[in-house]
Amino acid sequence: MSDIRRNILIALIAFAAAIAGVFVGRELVAHQAPVENEIHDLLHGQLDLDKGQQTRLDEIERRFAVRRQALELELRAENARLADAIEAEHGYGPRVSATVDRSHQVMGQLQKETLEHVFAMRGVLRPAQAVKFDRAVVGALTAKER
Repeated sequence: MSDIRRNILIALIAFAAAIAGVFVGRELVAHQAPVENEIHDLLHGQLDLDKGQQTRLDEIERRFAVRRQALELELRAENARLADAIEAEHGYGPRVSATVDRSHQVMGQLQKETLEHVFAMRGVLRPAQAVKFDRAVVGALTAKER
């Protein structure tokens, strides 16, 4: 195989890997939105919150929205670094590996903070509301019927 063909093949493989990484990252982040929307709909439409609960939940949601946006921006930055690493190494080298590890750390942090957010919201609810909330959270995460 000539050098030109080999370089073209390596570039195509690197490009495909970069695109796959972006799609995997987007899917992991994108799957959180429907769960959040479902929980949000439950909280604001079905649990008969009192004014104090609503005020506390609004504040919890405001704080988390800022943090989630920061983590999503960090994840996008990691994806850009991954693309640079793939372009530089043309394979699964040490720079690509380290960037993937950092990206996974950010994804894990987002998941942890999302769970902390869910538990903070739960802490505002009365016991009967919490039962419905728990059922909705478990159902959303496991795709079970509620």
